[in-house]
Amino acid sequence: MSPSLSLSTASQRLADAAAAVSTVVVGKPDVIEQALVCIISGGHLLVEDVPGVGKTTLARGLAAVLGGQCRRIQCTSDLLPSDVIGVNMLRKDAFEFRAGPLFSNVVVADELNRASPKTQSALLEAMSERLVSVDGQTHTLPELFVVLATLNPDEDHGTFPLPDSQLDRFLLRIRMGYPDRDSERAILRRGLPEFPKAILQPDEVIAIGKLVDTVEFHKDLEDRLLDLIETTRQDLSLRRGASTRAAVALHRVCRALALIRGRAFVIPEDIDEMAVPCLAHRVCARGAGGRQRYRAEGVISEIVEKLPSVG
Repeated sequence: MSPSLSLSTASQRLADAAAAVSTVVVGKPDVIEQALVCIISGGHLLVEDVPGVGKTTLARGLAAVLGGQCRRIQCTSDLLPSDVIGVNMLRKDAFEFRAGPLFSNVVVADELNRASPKTQSALLEAMSERLVSVDGQTHTLPELFVVLATLNPDEDHGTFPLPDSQLDRFLLRIRMGYPDRDSERAILRRGLPEFPKAILQPDEVIAIGKLVDTVEFHKDLEDRLLDLIETTRQDLSLRRGASTRAAVALHRVCRALALIRGRAFVIPEDIDEMAVPCLAHRVCARGAGGRQRYRAEGVISEIVEKLPSVG
């Protein structure tokens, strides 16, 4: 991809990728758009919803259009860190590192909460630093490295809840939701999906990611974003508000959303739209129990509705 890539060209390429994914994920254009926002922002995506609504299909569809090397990990309770990262193996008279599936451009981690805490923690360094350490040696992951993880939120048997530090590594957490009636009918008639061919290549995704930094974020809108973050820290419905890392994440995904929609500038609606998927998993609601996720989403939505208009 040329370093002189224009915003309009990048937007069109992303539209082509979204159209390709929509052939396997029917009736969910907003979900696909948010997933692509996450990827071009350089972050990792957590898709959380009940079984059978297309989480894995979305992850596999995204991996197909991104090109590069993709590996899938089916998370289970007996999965070891070495199964994910890799191991040093004795070859003749020396040890040789055999890389695990984590050394790929796109890693699909299916049912992440079925992996043990020890294996989950093995992903932390990789997702945050794009590095892994094995026997005192540090190994660098590819420049384009994206984890697309799925999660079944309402299952308790055989699962291990993701700690806050793990959740914070995901730039966005989104839900699939049930399809509408016409989309579900189309799925019934389609049968097994045929996954698309690669639309983008790793160097293109990296170039588009750099273009995100050029999208204008006006000072008045930055004030709106900071007001939102500050309010989460003061709202009595939350035990813990959004961190500075959360503010940085929201700032970037708003720029990425503007780029995908062909704009060189952020508008207030971008902040409003990305607030829940970017912030809800980074705050902690009071007295929510097993419904913490849904309560946090509701609080963030209420805060956004009360924000004053810009201009």
